[in-house]
Order: sequence, then C-alpha cells, then structure tokens
Amino acid sequence: MATTPSLLQKLNPPLHPPRKPNPTTTTATTTTTTAATRRTSIILTASSALFLSTKPAAAFDFRMTVPDQTVEEAESGIQSHGQSLLRVKDLLMAESWKEAQKLLRKSSALLKQDIYTIIQSKSADERPRLRKLYSDLFNGVTRLDYAARDKDRIRVWECYDGIVLSLDHILSRL
Repeated sequence: MATTPSLLQKLNPPLHPPRKPNPTTTTATTTTTTAATRRTSIILTASSALFLSTKPAAAFDFRMTVPDQTVEEAESGIQSHGQSLLRVKDLLMAESWKEAQKLLRKSSALLKQDIYTIIQSKSADERPRLRKLYSDLFNGVTRLDYAARDKDRIRVWECYDGIVLSLDHILSRL
C-alpha cells in the first residue's frame, strides 16, 4: 500500500512547526546544513559505538566491601593479602614497573576490602582512628603506583617504606 505524503505527515507529525521558507535562503546553505547534521550524527553514532565496545582498564577496584563477606573471612585473608602487597618489593627491585603496578593494584584491592569489612565491624569509637590509618595506607599505595608509573626510584622506595609502616600500624590496631 502506497502512502501519500499527507498520510505520513498525519502519522508522524513534525516535532517543530513548519518554518516558512526564507526567500534569502539559498538551496546551497540548506544543503550545507543538512550535510553538517548528517556528519554530526554519523560521528556521534560511531563514537558511541567505540566507547561502548571498550573494556575497562586494569585500574583500582573501587568496591569497598565484598558482598556477603564475614569478618572472619576478612580476618583470615588480611595477612595473606598484606604479604601479597609487600611482595611487590621484588618487582620494584627488578624495576619491572608495569608488573609491579599490576600486582600492587590487585593485592591492594583485596586488602582494602578486607580492612574495610573489619573496620565496619568495630565500635563507633574505634572507627575514626582506623579509617585514618586505612586512608594513610591506601594513599601511600596510590603514591607508589604513581611513582612506579613515573619510574622514579627514590620516590618508589620512600612510598614503599611508608606502606610497610602504615600496614604494620593498621594490622596492630585491628
């Protein structure tokens, strides 16, 4: 069945009222505007497809707690995750910066979840001090990550020493 233009207009009314043609407007400017609109929509479609298809980078995991993780599970894993965090020293000594960053990010994410779960189980009086230690530890981890990215040997070892001290402080308080 063929549809007439008037039937199409009734079924799909325009969003804006029709504009009266301007006698000074030429068909060249209308064609240019239409071409620009088409190019813009093509670019937007292509860029949205590009962004939707990318995988997330290997970065920090920002979840604070593991769903259904008990305090006992967190306490049993905290020592091994802490040791895993300190194992990054071997990679730093070998100056394997990328591998050190990957191990640092993985082990710190697991340790972060364990410590946060334990902090949440503590009394309200203890939490602020523990949160401060938690913040010091993981800010040091972030600084170490940046120092490794920049391949700054001096800053790497300063940050690593700070992490060791912070980890000892927080583990002694938990």
